Amino acid sequence: MSTVAMITPNPAADALRRQGLRRMRTLAVSLLVLAAVVYVATLGQDGFLGFVNAGAEASMVGAIADWFAVTALFKHPLGLPIPHTALVPKRKDDLGRGLEEFVGENFLQEDIVRDRVAAATISLRVGRWLAVPEHARRATDEIAEIAVSVLNRVRDEHVEGLIRDALVPRFREEQLAPLLGSLLEETTRDDLHHGLVDLGLEELHRWLVENPDTVTEVLGERAPWWAPDRLNEAVTWRVHRELVRWVADVRDDPHHHVREALDSMLAQLAHDLQHDPVAQQRTERLKERLLDHPQVLTSSVSLWNALRRSLLGSLHDPEGAVRERVLHELTSFGERLVADATLRERLDGLAADAAVFSVERYGTEVTTVITHTIERWDGKEAARRIELHVGRDLQFIRINGTIVGGLVGVLIHAITLLIG
Repeated sequence: MSTVAMITPNPAADALRRQGLRRMRTLAVSLLVLAAVVYVATLGQDGFLGFVNAGAEASMVGAIADWFAVTALFKHPLGLPIPHTALVPKRKDDLGRGLEEFVGENFLQEDIVRDRVAAATISLRVGRWLAVPEHARRATDEIAEIAVSVLNRVRDEHVEGLIRDALVPRFREEQLAPLLGSLLEETTRDDLHHGLVDLGLEELHRWLVENPDTVTEVLGERAPWWAPDRLNEAVTWRVHRELVRWVADVRDDPHHHVREALDSMLAQLAHDLQHDPVAQQRTERLKERLLDHPQVLTSSVSLWNALRRSLLGSLHDPEGAVRERVLHELTSFGERLVADATLRERLDGLAADAAVFSVERYGTEVTTVITHTIERWDGKEAARRIELHVGRDLQFIRINGTIVGGLVGVLIHAITLLIG
């Protein structure tokens, strides 16, 4: 038994198609009947009516011939098993393979794909769309919903399995010291660490200013027991003031010797991590100890849960920091796309490259869907569905055959009279 695998019909659309097909069939049959009536009425007449009779005769021949041709596509005319008729039910598989080859050879070609991607101006359309605040907000909401769904589906055992089975073995194989050294070298070369140092100094200074009692208490615990309390208090308060002043000096002076010493230390550490075997061995031993520690998995999962809760809370909040940041970035990106032609050209080129890669790699699988789908269709049902979609237009062949046949008949009759 054949398996029918076709698009689910749309009853309303099919009703309109069926009505249009029926109307055009009625018109084509009416012209044939009209030609037959005229032929019978003018049979044996000469002169002008002779031309009319010849035209009517040729119209009938043309109408019947084209009726046969159109009908033969979908079924046997008059139910007679005439060879090379009912082509769609019989040769649907061949038609499917031919359609597959046609699509692959004429549509899934690199030049055509690149031209269509370029003509689509994808990046400009995306930029203009994102430049509208309502659209950017909608995109942000969609991204937030997808992110929430993904975060809710990630379970603790998934994270633990990823760390245990994928990340930890990879970290064991990878030499960590050269990687850290290279990263640290790039950071110090580009002065990227200065921002972190500035932040640390600013926070340290603020904490020292806001917590003098804590500082003096810590210093007082280390004061000599034999020294008078008043002297210890004076010293600890003086140390606190000098510490605050010293941190402020380091914070405010970009060329302070402490900063330069820190830069020198980081540069030396970066060099040792990349070139000193002793430093590299120590780093690798530290890495192994950390990876072997049972708390690594627990701490990693806890850290992930804390991060997930924070992200979920911000994503659920329409005015949350994450949503606002995503909205800002999307809006800025849209404005850049509209204003920067170079960026648009680069992104459109990437889109074209991706489309060409997809076509070259998966084009055959895509076109094969045509053949596989058509092969699963029932022949008679496929013929009925195809005729329903294109049969109305095919009736114009019958109508044109009737009209053109009549004109040709008149022409042939005229030539016959001239020759005779």
